[in-house]
Amino acid sequence: MVTMLRALGSWALSILKEMGSMAIFLLNSLYLIFIPPFKHRLLLRQIRFIGVMSVMVILLTGAFTGMVLGLQVFYTLRKFGSEALLGPAVALSLIRELGPVLSALMVTGRAGSALTAEIGIMRISEQIDALFSMALNPIKYLIVPNILAGIIVFPLLTAIFDVIGIYGGYFVGVKLLGISSGTYFYEMKNFIDMEDIMIGIYKSLSFGIIVTWVCCYKGFYTGYGAEGVSKATTEAVVMSSILVLIWDYFLGSVLL
Repeated sequence: MVTMLRALGSWALSILKEMGSMAIFLLNSLYLIFIPPFKHRLLLRQIRFIGVMSVMVILLTGAFTGMVLGLQVFYTLRKFGSEALLGPAVALSLIRELGPVLSALMVTGRAGSALTAEIGIMRISEQIDALFSMALNPIKYLIVPNILAGIIVFPLLTAIFDVIGIYGGYFVGVKLLGISSGTYFYEMKNFIDMEDIMIGIYKSLSFGIIVTWVCCYKGFYTGYGAEGVSKATTEAVVMSSILVLIWDYFLGSVLL
């Protein structure tokens, strides 16, 4: 019994230590954002890597999410004789929930894993130690551009996802199921306001911080060897995805 309690306590302490280390890492990174010099070239490179190179994934995911959502919502609304509300139902689902969450999950799988692996390889090849030896702050050089890029590109990718998803629902609802085009878009004006759009923006901003923070942290403190990098990459993707879903619930309950 004592051995089990000791193991449980050791596990809890290790979790608390990890949480504290991650919090300090994030606070340090956010503080360094406002400290010159600013790495404009690195920021633009990471915007291209995280944002521009993820556009095709967002387009495909958004289109088929909107199409599936339009199909399923149509058959649900038809049971209540409310097919005219298909447009607002699809748009609200995408803008408030599915757009920010699915965009974050897709970017985590495409770019977040690559960030972790890249920084992890720099750690095990002692490139990060070389930055220290050259009196360069590796967090300022490697982490800050990624977090800033995440803050910038996640809302933009979410907006693209929402628009493409709405038109995917339009294609299914209007072209395949016969709903009036005017009804589909006109009802959105009556049910969607700026508050709904801002909720999606707030969520995407916070997801941008969460994904880049977790992925960069796991890469920065990866274990040595190929096994350490692969383990850090897996942990980064899993933890980022879980935190996105958990934070989405809490943020949604506050902003509801």
